[in-house]
Amino acid sequence: MSNPMPRFRDRFQDLQDNVERFIRGKPDVVQLALTCLFAGGHLLIEDVPGVAKTSLAKAIAESIRGTFRRIQFTPDLLPSDVTGVDMYNQREGKFEFRPGPAFTNVLLGDEINRASPKTQSALLQIMAENEVTVGLTTHPAHKPFFCVATQNPIEHQGTYMLPEAQLDRFLMRLAVGYPDHAAEMEVVAQGVAGTQPSAVGEVMDVAELAELMGVARRVQASPALTSYLVDIAEVSRGHKSVRLGISPRGVIALAVAAQVVAASNGRQYATPDDVHRVAVPVLAHRILVKQEAKMDGQSAAGLVESFLESVTVPRRA
Repeated sequence: MSNPMPRFRDRFQDLQDNVERFIRGKPDVVQLALTCLFAGGHLLIEDVPGVAKTSLAKAIAESIRGTFRRIQFTPDLLPSDVTGVDMYNQREGKFEFRPGPAFTNVLLGDEINRASPKTQSALLQIMAENEVTVGLTTHPAHKPFFCVATQNPIEHQGTYMLPEAQLDRFLMRLAVGYPDHAAEMEVVAQGVAGTQPSAVGEVMDVAELAELMGVARRVQASPALTSYLVDIAEVSRGHKSVRLGISPRGVIALAVAAQVVAASNGRQYATPDDVHRVAVPVLAHRILVKQEAKMDGQSAAGLVESFLESVTVPRRA
């Protein structure tokens, strides 16, 4: 059987190059976002307004020839505004399901922390199980389904913090950040010219994306590497500055993301370096730092880095 990883590497690079035609000066962010996509996870982007969070989601949707929907989360948004509702059809004499915007390939949940916890939780089932239950009927979601949610870390008035259960459904949390001077000049030029993500073009369709996602899951994660991941989680659970450590779901998320990194490099096996590449965006939002540790200047990202340094790297992974 031929090695499918070189093809995965080439197609991943094609997709990254295409998205970067519109998202300038952020190769690491684009690469991590696509890693999240191919891992079958969901992405939380926490950053200030105006740094291309929405454009990133649109560019990905256009590149994979997938459907795209956007939900502007507000305090008065209802769960049915996200998932859909059963409507009575007088002509047919029965109830019919009218799907909401969550039935799409790429969903942008803009300012998700502005919605009530009840509405936030409406995304929980579809993010975790790729299906939605309305009434007594369960409806399958689109495949693949990629949720990109955004929140503004600066504004707190009129917002609701995402609960830990909701945060844990996101494979990664990223910050886009401001572009450098040269990249920002290109961004401004695009804005003046009115260039939209629709001009990015298509690289693959959702069927090929689904196939490549399956290829990535065939990357080998040796027992030594798996033990290394569990060791990292165990260190987090016993750390004096941590109130809640990494769960088994977090370990699985880290392993799957490392598989995609390995595949994007054309390899059939994952290494500790692949783990290190994605550890902070995958793990930092899954741990709770004690308040006294925060007051001492410790952050979740910094603690994740310390976990990686404290665990012995396996010689053969």
